[in-house]
Amino acid sequence: MPTTLTSKGQVTIPKQIRDALNLAPGCSVDFAVNGEGDVVIHKVSARPSRKPDRFESARGRADIKWRTDDLMALLRGEV
Repeated sequence: MPTTLTSKGQVTIPKQIRDALNLAPGCSVDFAVNGEGDVVIHKVSARPSRKPDRFESARGRADIKWRTDDLMALLRGEV
């Protein structure tokens, strides 16, 4: 399955290889060179865990449509 290297150093992974590794657009892959000089490609199975966002659970949860003046009055203790 020969492929051509572009001027940017990019190649297209042949469909047979993409299918065998179950690769889809956006998948991460890892390249390595083994002791015999062969290039090996691995699908990265999971993203590294990131620190949870402390605001994520509250994001998009407001049920009340506040007017700015009303909200500012509430925050200032004027209500």
